[in-house]
Amino acid sequence: MAVVPERRRGWKVPGARRGLTVSALALVILFGAGGTGLAAPPPPPNPSDSELNNSKAEANAKAGEVGRLTNQLAQAEQKLSQLQDDVELKQEEANKALVDLQSAQDAAAQAENDAKAARTEADAAAAAIEKARTDLKTFAAASFQQGSTVGSLSAYLSADSPKDMLARAQLLDAVGGDRLNALDRLQQAQTEKANKDSAARKAAEIAQQKQDAAREAKNSADSAQTAAIRAQDSQATQNTQLEKNKSDVEQQLYAAQSKVDGLQGQRQRYQDWLAQKQREDDERARQAALGSSGGGGRPASRPPAGPAGSSIEAVIARALSKVGLPYAWGGGNASGPTRGIRDGGVADRYGDYNKIGFDCSGLMIYAFAGVTGLPHYSGYQYTAGRRVPLSQMRRGDMLFWGGAGGIHHVALYLGGGQMVEAPQSGLRVRVAPVRYGGIMPYATRLIG
Repeated sequence: MAVVPERRRGWKVPGARRGLTVSALALVILFGAGGTGLAAPPPPPNPSDSELNNSKAEANAKAGEVGRLTNQLAQAEQKLSQLQDDVELKQEEANKALVDLQSAQDAAAQAENDAKAARTEADAAAAAIEKARTDLKTFAAASFQQGSTVGSLSAYLSADSPKDMLARAQLLDAVGGDRLNALDRLQQAQTEKANKDSAARKAAEIAQQKQDAAREAKNSADSAQTAAIRAQDSQATQNTQLEKNKSDVEQQLYAAQSKVDGLQGQRQRYQDWLAQKQREDDERARQAALGSSGGGGRPASRPPAGPAGSSIEAVIARALSKVGLPYAWGGGNASGPTRGIRDGGVADRYGDYNKIGFDCSGLMIYAFAGVTGLPHYSGYQYTAGRRVPLSQMRRGDMLFWGGAGGIHHVALYLGGGQMVEAPQSGLRVRVAPVRYGGIMPYATRLIG
């Protein structure tokens, strides 16, 4: 049997790999025999078992380290999520304190106006009494000059006759009595207005105390929010470092796995090469025996297409019409998106005070504007309608998230496990799957 020289066949057996067996060489030589019209590729490298084992051990070590860092990162992300919930809760508490402070300021202003009006009435009554007293003094002086003093016995004893005495008595009763009665009525009115003035001043003092308490609560809420943001920032920094460490080790794992895959691929390609040569030898023998060859196949069937379709109601349509608008803390009212407000922390870092958009409770105010007015605080919205168990929730119900510390988020349920929400600073109004972690046990129903 003539053997075709290796140089003419376009390949040669690599000298660097010693794993090629005698039987493999025999297959190469056998396959290289002329007369078949088939061209054989060169044999691929065949890594040793020790190379494969060492690369697998290295990859396993890196995989273990990635697993450890993944667990640490999962715990850190859970903590960061809890801190984010806490920040949202503190933001909503700040919303509540802002609403309460505004209400207290309005009440204090009304009480002060009432007190001013009561003081004005009391001052007017006092002035009228003073004028009545002056008029009475003038009457008394005139009576004295005429020989009759109001309320004195001489006004009657100095009369010349019984008829004259009766006339003086009638005159004094008609003039002095009316004046004295009017003075009594004015004094009674002054007492009533003074009582109103005192009550109004007391109400103003109470309103001022409530306003001071509300302002103190607002300051406490702001301080708590600042502390929560600092804790979140600290945890976020730790998460960033963990992410970097995990990414570095993942790169090392990728390199190690690539090495294993490369060596295993080389081994597999070598084994495939041997198998291919065996099949070709078998085919050659079969062709020699039958003198013919052939084959065929059947086309694959196509998979069927799937169905699709959906619909929504008016309130939901209002909320969905704002999907894609920016989240802006403190933003949104019954007319639509508004400019956000400063919170001294996360929202400020995202520039919410320069954005036109909605926060979570603001989106609900807009969605239900045609149904009812809602306060700009998710905690008050939670009690704004009929509560139903989550097992009975339906499209158009509001869903809430929170805990013992209060409510920190609200969204509108769309049905089918979906909701529309204004999630948090840096994101946009979106449709998302319902999150059941931290969800309140009841939905709030305003319609039906």
